[in-house]
Order: sequence, then structure tokens, then C-alpha cells
Amino acid sequence: MDWLYILMPISGVTIFWPGLVILGVGVGIIGGFFGMGGAWMVTPGLNILGFPMAFAIGTDISHMAGKSLISTMRHGKFGNVDYTLGLIMLVGTILGFEVGAQIVLQLERIGNLEKVVRWIYIALLAFIAWTVFADVAKRKRKEAAAAAKGEQLDAGATGIEWHKTLHKMKIPPMMHFKAAGITCSAWVPVLVSFFTGVLAGILGIGGGLIRMPALVYLVGCPTHVAVGTDLFEVAISGLYGAASYTFKGRTELVAALIMLVGAAVGAQIGAVATKYIKGYGIRIAFGLAVIGCMLSIILKLLQGQFPAAKAILGNCATVLVLALVSLMSLYIFVRMVQGAREELAQKKQSQRQ
Repeated sequence: MDWLYILMPISGVTIFWPGLVILGVGVGIIGGFFGMGGAWMVTPGLNILGFPMAFAIGTDISHMAGKSLISTMRHGKFGNVDYTLGLIMLVGTILGFEVGAQIVLQLERIGNLEKVVRWIYIALLAFIAWTVFADVAKRKRKEAAAAAKGEQLDAGATGIEWHKTLHKMKIPPMMHFKAAGITCSAWVPVLVSFFTGVLAGILGIGGGLIRMPALVYLVGCPTHVAVGTDLFEVAISGLYGAASYTFKGRTELVAALIMLVGAAVGAQIGAVATKYIKGYGIRIAFGLAVIGCMLSIILKLLQGQFPAAKAILGNCATVLVLALVSLMSLYIFVRMVQGAREELAQKKQSQRQ
């Protein structure tokens, strides 16, 4: 079965190449749907497949930039991108990313990179999963309270409303973002993007893992606009990140190209799916995906604690990541097909009438 493995010329490791294809196609679908590069799955996925963490980060950022650009173009056609907001956030993202990249190189020099990055991932994923499901639960309580009064909750109502507190900050310049439908100080998105940029540089996630929920919960964007706007920024900041990591010699271009071929197709499917699955449907699916990704990283960490079970835990982690990507991609694809069929049926019915 040697033909299933390929030698990576820059990092010098041998990789199971079908795993790269699965990651590329699956994360293309998931990234286009959730509004992020999908690196929250790809970076640990590449590390689990055998890449050293620094190469996993650099390779993923390179693949992510091209895929996100394709998804942004599709979302733009649906009016899901607030370009002004994305460009303003880009300032903070680039500054934060360079700070994060320098931290990665320092951790690599002292030999603590693998362990530190994985623990940060686990803490971050746990917090995001809690935020998503706490938001869903709070909104359901609001729906129940409105129903008890014989009323119907506004479609735009949310559970967690941290953005309302931040919008009280009136530091000039104040700006109105038309596509997002919000007005706030320009410093709110800049500071949010700087924080996400630092974590992006450390984790190699393009910021999407935290920027999409940050756009929803801290900036106040509707979910579908947060998806498109985040992808727009991921594409631009990803190009910068790819150049930065390539210059530092931490990008495996062969692997990035293999994944990008599949991701180009998957990204189109994911972006179209947001037309049929909106709002809290996206948030719930996102929360479940985050939990699955977190479990795979925990399995990888347990390898160091239980050397006798290292091979079993490693295989379980690999299977979990690939299964998670495959199942989530299948779910999104099926929902897209169902939505498209319903839309066509409605059009035919209206034509008959």
C-alpha cells in the first residue's frame, strides 16, 4: 500500500495522501458553509496525519487563502459580504497575525510548540462550544416566554447579546455597515480582529474559528453576513499569512495544492448551502463540529500520557477527524440538495398558478 503515501519535499515527512484529499474537499464544504478557512480542523488534522505543527500551520494557511477567495465570490453574489467591515477588520488582523507568528517561532525554538498549541486549541474550542449552545438555549427560553404571552419572537432576536454592550462605546469614528445592518465605533471591529489575529498567527486558523462567532456575538452581524464577511477577510489575511510562513520555510506547497483542488469544489457547495440553512441552524451545526474537533485533539494529547496506547489513540484521532469532516460535509450537502429541490418545486407551483 506504499502508493497511498507521498513524501513531502520540504518537511521531509511521508503523508497518507487520501487523507489530504478528504480534508480538502470536506473542509472546503465546511469552510464555505461556516464562513471560515476550516483550519480549526485542518491544522490539527495535518498534525495528526504526520506534519510537524509549524508545517501544519503554514501549509493550512496557504491552502486556506485560495479556498476562501472562491467562497467569498459565491457569498458576494448572495449579498452576504460586508466589504467595508471586512476591510476595517483587516487592519487589526494583519497586526495581530504577525504578533502570533512571532510567538510560534519563539515556542518552536524552546521546544514547547506542540503541547502549547494543542492546549490553546482545546481551551478555545471548549469556550466557543459553550458560547454557541448557551446562545441557542437562551434564545429558546426567549421563544418560550414569548409563546407564553401569545407573541412571536422577532426573527432577528438573539440569545447572547454582548454586542449591545460594545455598541455603547461611542469612540469616533462611528460607522454604519450597510450589509450587516449595524452602527458602531470603528474601534470595535478593529480590536476584535486584532485579538483574533493574534490567535490566528499562533494556531494557524486564519482567525475564522473565532472571528465568525466574534462577528455575531461581539460586533452584532446577522449569521449569514458574518459567514460571508469572515470569508472575505480570511481570503485576504490568508494571502498575507501564506507569504509570511512560506518566507519562514514552514509551508509544504505540495500538500497545500492537493487540498486546494478538492477545496475549490467543496467551497462552492458550502457557500450555496447557506442559502437554504440560515441563522441558528448554522450555529448549532458549528457547535457540534467544534466539539468533535476538540475530542480529536484530546486523543492526540493522551498519546503522551499513555505511551502503550499511542498507536491506538493516534488512529482514533485520525479516524475521528476524517469522519467528522466527512459526516459534516455530507450533512451540509444533503441539506443543500433538499433546499434546492424545495425551491424548484415552489417555482414550478407558482408558474402553474
